[in-house]
Amino acid sequence: MSDETGLQELRLGHPLVDRYLAFVGARLRLNSWLAIAFDLKVFFTVVDRDPLEVDTSAVFAFLEAQRAPRRGPRVVRLEDGERGLSARTIRRRLSSVAGLFDFLMVQGLVSHNPVPRGTLARKRRDGNRRGRALIRVPRVLPRILAPHEVDRFSAALRTHRDRAMIEAMLLGALRRCEVLGLRLEDIRPGEHRVFIADGKGGHQRWVPVSARFFATLAAYLESERPETDTNRVFVVLKGPRRGQPLSADGLDEIVSGARARAGLRHVTCHQLRHT
Repeated sequence: MSDETGLQELRLGHPLVDRYLAFVGARLRLNSWLAIAFDLKVFFTVVDRDPLEVDTSAVFAFLEAQRAPRRGPRVVRLEDGERGLSARTIRRRLSSVAGLFDFLMVQGLVSHNPVPRGTLARKRRDGNRRGRALIRVPRVLPRILAPHEVDRFSAALRTHRDRAMIEAMLLGALRRCEVLGLRLEDIRPGEHRVFIADGKGGHQRWVPVSARFFATLAAYLESERPETDTNRVFVVLKGPRRGQPLSADGLDEIVSGARARAGLRHVTCHQLRHT
């Protein structure tokens, strides 16, 4: 179900799982809620059991299935040593499953959580054992673009709107959703900053941005942005959705097109904001 505010209900077809999704849906933001629902769907697709019948052996079987090589060339990533899904994805899915069983424990429906919290390692000097994470996720620095790559990518953008969005990421480190969520009243050109009304985790903040962004933004607002009732800054310029807020898919398509024209296959929105 959904209304003007967005998705209101998620169901996977099992009353206990659906009850848990209703519980977390009232407490988490939409993207986190959707991620948990998807992770649980994947888990119970692989582990074809009733939640009350899941044991640790089933969790380990799921873990092995997630770490199995994907279709295609057998490649081991240098980043995390995994052949299947990335270590971060696997850890997130196990965390989602663990959250379900924590909920069932509180409800008195299961006696313990079948998801191991870690593996025991060597003893410390005080005689206690130190736990190691079940899935080890390496800490890696973000891959950034070289200055000449930034210039090539920027030159491949076709409109002032597109350049303004990319400059918001490059010069203000805004996330994709923050760029798309900018409203006209959030722009403070005289102060060279923008207001982020709905950042990650629902946090709000002011972000200083280079004057270069505001110059490009002014060119877009003066010559490209169609008349529209929406207060979103970045809108569709052509086609049946002209004047409507630009979607995440639309921004991804813009990045993908510029990436192809510039011959930079590795460029992503995440990379742009860390450059």
